[in-house]
Amino acid sequence: MLERLNQAMEHIEARLDQRIDVADLARTAVTSEYHFRRLFSALAGMPLSEYIRRRRLTVAGAEVLAGERTLLEVAVRYGYSSGEAFARAFRGMHGVGPGEARRDGATLRSQPRMSFRLIVEGSSSMQYRVVDRDEFRVVGRKARVPLVHEGMNPAIAEFIRGIGQETLGRIESLSDQEPQGIVSVSDGLDPSRAEGTELDYWHGVVSRAEAPDDMDVLTVPAGAWAVFESEGPFPQTLQYLWRDVFTQWFPSNPYQSRPGPEILRTRLSDDGTRADAELWIPVERTAA
Repeated sequence: MLERLNQAMEHIEARLDQRIDVADLARTAVTSEYHFRRLFSALAGMPLSEYIRRRRLTVAGAEVLAGERTLLEVAVRYGYSSGEAFARAFRGMHGVGPGEARRDGATLRSQPRMSFRLIVEGSSSMQYRVVDRDEFRVVGRKARVPLVHEGMNPAIAEFIRGIGQETLGRIESLSDQEPQGIVSVSDGLDPSRAEGTELDYWHGVVSRAEAPDDMDVLTVPAGAWAVFESEGPFPQTLQYLWRDVFTQWFPSNPYQSRPGPEILRTRLSDDGTRADAELWIPVERTAA
């Protein structure tokens, strides 16, 4: 898997001055476009689109300083429809406009080329199981919230506080399937998975029961799920669990993620400093 990912990275480098089709990158990595985007963002710490943008502006910066092409020629070569659009993007990354950089020989920022390698730490093992589930439903309350990669998500915290204890109790009483109890469900994420993009967040339970009129319902199609377990400090355990699934488990196992919601069941310690977590990720086996 890592060798194929590095081949995809070479594909990006060879086409920085051309249109880059993510479907081509996914084929190079022998995986789905959906899984490739998710795997890349987990491994690289940034969305694929942001990496490509920063690499293009890095190479464009060198051409601006070299002075062999006009600024408009550089802009068009790297996919910008106008000099103004290029200047805005250039200033956003380098902190200085291209004209000023060329005139004054400014110091520019650089996005290094990325390659991936496996580091075997051997300090811990990941507990998981793969289960097949028929179609099921999540019953609870839903909100549209921004994506936050690290730390507490203020929008989700405020949403949960607004549900109220009485309603939370009614929701929890409907739980009758795995994962048991209140779950957090993320669905409808932007393909870029960029910080600040929006997703549908559900606070509810997995249930066969008839949903009350004041509850939202998410129907989840049948399929396979990889279920991961972890325990440790809160909220780092939850965020590191998701990261480790994509940076360690997927590259080492014959599965890829498929479209569908992510389901997280969390039990906090009495003082709220530790969490026992169970993460459900929709998966499918990769071709042999």
